[in-house]
Amino acid sequence: MRHYLTALQFLTILPVRTNTCFEKDDLGRSTAWFPLAGLTLGGLLLLVDYGLSSLFPRHLTDTLLIALLALLTGALHLDGLADVCDGIAARGGKERFLAVMKDSRVGAVGVVGLVADMGLKYAALLAVPATVKWQALLLFPALARFAMVQVMAGARSARNDGLGAAFLSGIGRNQLLLAGLTVLPLCWLTVGIRGIAALLLVGLWAMAVRFYFTRRLGGITGDIVGFSGETAEIICLLCLAQHTF
Repeated sequence: MRHYLTALQFLTILPVRTNTCFEKDDLGRSTAWFPLAGLTLGGLLLLVDYGLSSLFPRHLTDTLLIALLALLTGALHLDGLADVCDGIAARGGKERFLAVMKDSRVGAVGVVGLVADMGLKYAALLAVPATVKWQALLLFPALARFAMVQVMAGARSARNDGLGAAFLSGIGRNQLLLAGLTVLPLCWLTVGIRGIAALLLVGLWAMAVRFYFTRRLGGITGDIVGFSGETAEIICLLCLAQHTF
């Protein structure tokens, strides 16, 4: 329970308080609970959707849901997405890329990335059939947090400091296994084969993200983890929006 609360404290702005002193590797160990924290976010989205769907048309309700998710996460992962987009657009080698990501200012490419991310997420959620919308709301935040665990597990840190390095010091195969054991039954029980397909696609994307940035930067950072989560949400929703299953 302590590690689950730690995951909630890091991934959300929910008023979670613990009186337990943190140990060195607690941040890394809490990653096993990332999908459950994502499921908690999905449950909140589902409750809000239930309340708003009778008041507003679906396109407005879905817009509010996407905005609410950004609010509940404190836009933490959106900040990482913008930083990575700016870093990719910057000219130069590893040090230039890392310096741009560390800069608190958001560049033009970062803004474009944010607009594209929010727009695609909204459009994909709107395209999800009404018959599986409640399942999608539960599933896509959980799968995205699992992608974040995949990116971190066994990876090297591109920096010696920062939250990314703190998480990597305590994460291992056990955390990845426990996170996988959370999302696998969730995918199957909610949307069956469509959920398994979404899990596979998100997993492949997480592997591709880690491979690319490890090749380019020698490791990953907290911004890259946030980037992987934001883009994984889109991939999951796109998969659930398919009408061919």
